[in-house]
Amino acid sequence: MPLIQLVIILIVIGVLLWLVNTYIPMDPKIKSILNAVIVIAVVLWLLWILLGMFGTAGPWIPMRR
Repeated sequence: MPLIQLVIILIVIGVLLWLVNTYIPMDPKIKSILNAVIVIAVVLWLLWILLGMFGTAGPWIPMRR
């Protein structure tokens, strides 16, 4: 995955999260849980893409056997 595509995806996720936090009224506890789940999912996705987490190598890291 090209780096520019990765940056664009992160910007889109951030804008969507900001829109949800700003314009959708919900309990602060639910909002904080939603934010935590999304941040954890994005961090795991980035680790999988960049470092080859979950047993498969990412696109930039060669696997040695």
